[in-house]
Amino acid sequence: MVSFIVRRILVSILVLLAASFIMYVLAANSGNPLQDLQGSNSPNRQALIEARIAQQHLDVIPPLRWVLWLGGVAKCVVPVGGGCDLGTTFANQPVTVLLPSAMVSTLQLVTLAFILAIVLGIALGIVTALRVYSGFDYTITLFSFFLFSLPSFLMAVLLKSFVALGYNSFLADPHIPLSTLIVVGVVLGVLVQLAVGGPLRRRLVAFFATGILSALILGLLSAADWFTHPQLGPVFVILFTAAIGFGIVSLLAGIHNRRAILTAAINVLIAIIAYFALQGLFNISSVGTLLTLAIVTVAVGLISGYFVGGYDRGLMMRIGGLTAFLSAGVVLLDRFVQSWDNYVALIGGRPIATVGSQTPSLGGDVWITGIDTYTHLLLPTISLLLISFAGYTRYSRSGMLEVLDQDYVRTARAKGLPERTVIVRHAFRNMLIPIATLIATDIGALLGGAVITETVFAISGMGALFNSGLQRTDVNPIMGYFLVIAITAIAFNFLADLAYAALDPRVRVR
Repeated sequence: MVSFIVRRILVSILVLLAASFIMYVLAANSGNPLQDLQGSNSPNRQALIEARIAQQHLDVIPPLRWVLWLGGVAKCVVPVGGGCDLGTTFANQPVTVLLPSAMVSTLQLVTLAFILAIVLGIALGIVTALRVYSGFDYTITLFSFFLFSLPSFLMAVLLKSFVALGYNSFLADPHIPLSTLIVVGVVLGVLVQLAVGGPLRRRLVAFFATGILSALILGLLSAADWFTHPQLGPVFVILFTAAIGFGIVSLLAGIHNRRAILTAAINVLIAIIAYFALQGLFNISSVGTLLTLAIVTVAVGLISGYFVGGYDRGLMMRIGGLTAFLSAGVVLLDRFVQSWDNYVALIGGRPIATVGSQTPSLGGDVWITGIDTYTHLLLPTISLLLISFAGYTRYSRSGMLEVLDQDYVRTARAKGLPERTVIVRHAFRNMLIPIATLIATDIGALLGGAVITETVFAISGMGALFNSGLQRTDVNPIMGYFLVIAITAIAFNFLADLAYAALDPRVRVR
């Protein structure tokens, strides 16, 4: 194992060196780095040109400049002679200062979209594989290919035009007409009956129940002015946390497993008690307080699963941890909603933002700033999510179909195991092997795709840093962007190799 890791590190260093050389030479020859100064009317134009040439070593050919840049990168690995040095921009700003803030903005944007794309894509892929060649399968397949074919800039522009501007205008008069309620009910009813499948009578019941219920709920929310003054309250928290516990138990263990029911019930009860007990603490909370509560919440879920688990502690700990984490999310969601009216008043009544990652000079507590971050990153996250999850859906579907045709799955069914156990415990793990490869390759592409998304939404992240450097032929910020992308891609490919051994006992690292 140690020798494998050492070999991979050495190979990765060689790949990184070769790729950085090619990237540096291409970036340096992509344009004229003095173009803005040569077209200037400044009386000291020649002095500015000579200063930039001296600062950026533009009188040295690009391969030798790459060697100088590499010397500064080496100081980041072995901090001697002044510490890490990735060069400076044309504005004389150190790249090592610009990178951290740009990375934070991009990670905020990419991380949630990446996680949601994996979760939703795998879930939909499994469902379509179990309902192969059904109406639901054909609908998801068509939807996936449609999203996969859309350019990222077009998706971003459509979201800004129809979601942000449309919803902000809707809030000025939040009344849903009857025709819209009928259309929404019909669309949701069609989607649900496709997912339910089965005999015609069953699908008709699902269609009418879903359509009537969704139209009724939207009508009540509109009549109660919920869209301008949203609130959840204890009834919602209790019902939703109970539904989370029931769903996790049904999915992972089955509703007949008493230990699973007890584990989920303990964590749901703790979440409900915490909802009433921690309201005062929430009013004075900070980010550190919320992170501490999150760690304690997951720890309580794992501990409860360990003591209740008996012969199957691993499964009970997963049930306890997931139930505790998701239930705590519902409690936090309620607290964020309580601050929604104050936030809307502070920003002038149009909450869904279309540019930037935060509102300049916005004051407020952790709840106000949290809502502000959410409203700014909502559309970019949806844009990246819709484009990314289509691939995971297709790979999950094909992987599950291949696994379901294996002998060990047929044997598990022949032994009389429940279908949920066959899918979750036997097929799901082996289906994840190609997904691990896809995740490793997709993370670099997702970070690269954020260049376009950040440009459309005016977010000052890694994409903006790369784009501004490319437009001015400013090589140092381009290479800073390259380093982050390349190291991330190499690290995730290495983790994918290790994941193969964890997912498939036949794979061993030698």
